[in-house]
Amino acid sequence: MSASRNLKQVKIENSSPAPAPPMSMVGGGSMKGLRGLEPPPENEAAMAMVKEEEDQSGGFTVDIKSFLKPGEKSYTQRCRLFVGNLPTDITEEDFKRLFERYGEPSEVFINRDRGFGFIRLESRTLAEIAKAELDGTILKSRPLRIRFATHGAALTVKNLSPVVSNELLEQAFSQFGPVERAVAIVDDRGRATGKGFVEFAAKPPARKALERCSDGAFLLTTTPRPVIVEPMEQFDDEDGLPEKLMQKTQQYHKEREQPPRFAQPGTFEFEYASRWKALDEMEKQQREQVDRNIREAKEKLEAEMEAARHEHQLMLMRQDLMRRQEELRRLEELRNQELQKRKQIQLRHEEEHRRREEEMLRQREQEELRRQQEGGFKPNFMDNFIMAHPFAARITSH
Repeated sequence: MSASRNLKQVKIENSSPAPAPPMSMVGGGSMKGLRGLEPPPENEAAMAMVKEEEDQSGGFTVDIKSFLKPGEKSYTQRCRLFVGNLPTDITEEDFKRLFERYGEPSEVFINRDRGFGFIRLESRTLAEIAKAELDGTILKSRPLRIRFATHGAALTVKNLSPVVSNELLEQAFSQFGPVERAVAIVDDRGRATGKGFVEFAAKPPARKALERCSDGAFLLTTTPRPVIVEPMEQFDDEDGLPEKLMQKTQQYHKEREQPPRFAQPGTFEFEYASRWKALDEMEKQQREQVDRNIREAKEKLEAEMEAARHEHQLMLMRQDLMRRQEELRRLEELRNQELQKRKQIQLRHEEEHRRREEEMLRQREQEELRRQQEGGFKPNFMDNFIMAHPFAARITSH
């Protein structure tokens, strides 16, 4: 009923008339079997407006874009429906025509021998509306059974840090393949529970993520806290098990002989019912004890990890200090070597300068002697001695 109301409130556009399902597909040739396709009484006004729009434009279409939530990806496995109890002679065209009012599907599969099929619609909302309207529809005297298909590429992720968001979870697991949806689960107050799940677009990347995370330690944050990845358990917590799908076995009839009731004290039923409750209470206490032990072990591990982190940081600081000291020592050695090298270069320059001066002095003396010889002057021994020893010349003059 609410699904029909959702369909009637969507945007109406001018379009060509939408073909109706063939009459031969419905048992008895009547449209009454198509539950949800006929307007309920409370929706007659809405349908009147739709019909008026239809009369003016010659037809109407549903704007399926309005069913996509912000950021929602289209044609994911969450939009995939299982359709059971199909007629064995149904064609793919008839199967697609059954869902044509809910948009263009991206996947259609039919197993005629076993009477089931799969179809993937654009959004989860469209799939929910199609399921609500078509589940139980009579098709060739057979009621259709429509359920959401099992997500075969979903993984449960545990041991998440409180700072892990949906976006970080998706970013981390996208390295294994395309991710359709990633959710970090919170409680009713919005506090992180340390659990989440990741839905991949296909099974191979899910298997790869499961193998890599099982063999290694996959860290999402600075803290060395690896995530625990497991295949996601599939539950149907929406439809459950309706009475019409119960198998009427001998045990079914035996258990249904007695109506729901409270066991009376002092009776056989009360005695064993009490034992069942005691067993459940014991299981609850043991689970609580295990939870306490696990919680204490986690707190201890976190404390040890924090202490080890500080010790590791101190070790890194000591190593960095030693590295810096070694670098300073090496720089000091290089500086001393450079100073020694400069000193040697300076000594060589001074020695070279002294040799040049001595050479220049000898050249002047030789030049002077040559000039004297060219002038015909022959100095005696005393003159030679004075020329070679000017200090002696001063003493002689005195």
